[in-house]
Amino acid sequence: MMRGGNDPRSHLLVVDDDVRICQMLTRYFEGEGYRVTVAGGASQMREALASHAIDVMLLDIVLPGEDGLTLAREVRAGSDIGILMLTGRGEVVDRIVGLEVGADDYIAKPFHLREVLARVKSVLRRRGAPVEAEAPSPKVSREVLSFDGWQLDISRRELTAPDGQIVPLTTGEFGLLETMARHPGRVFERDTLMDLTRGRSRDVFDRTIDAQIARLRKKVEIDPKRPAFIKSVRGVGYVFTGRIER
Repeated sequence: MMRGGNDPRSHLLVVDDDVRICQMLTRYFEGEGYRVTVAGGASQMREALASHAIDVMLLDIVLPGEDGLTLAREVRAGSDIGILMLTGRGEVVDRIVGLEVGADDYIAKPFHLREVLARVKSVLRRRGAPVEAEAPSPKVSREVLSFDGWQLDISRRELTAPDGQIVPLTTGEFGLLETMARHPGRVFERDTLMDLTRGRSRDVFDRTIDAQIARLRKKVEIDPKRPAFIKSVRGVGYVFTGRIER
């Protein structure tokens, strides 16, 4: 993702109507070397996204007017930026819906700032954006998985279509495709996919995996209803049937 000028720092957008939380997050992340923009609601969020190259958005669920889940769905429909949901709600359903609409992760209020920083860094690493302003790392060899003209670049975390276009994937979608493409022909149960792609997030249920698979099929299948690569195994889970070349 391109940034304005020569500023290499990752740019965060905090969307929350609680001024104290915005100020706290701004002071903390600026102290950690990040750029931070604040929005108090939907209109300011849209203005910020149109004006800045945002890497990760910290998005509150409860907002005046349009709620955070609606905004996350809107942003994800046209962008692959990282989305970290900040929620004061403890209900599991809010977390599930947040992941279903394309959020990369979530954290419940009240939160510890160091935990938010760790989650942001994790999302940045998975999305291939700079974690912080630091010296460039030595070049490493790239790992690319190819199938039927598609290129899944593991190192850059990019999916390139046969026509050369980059296809934006959420962190969850990329994790699912990478996991299955590494093991073509293996049938994965939903629990196994959750363990391999989410790890600690044990409150992510079957329907979250199903929703992510459905979105992934829309991006890589000619006919999502008759998938050629990601097939369902009734009563078990999913299997990747494409022929992989490394």
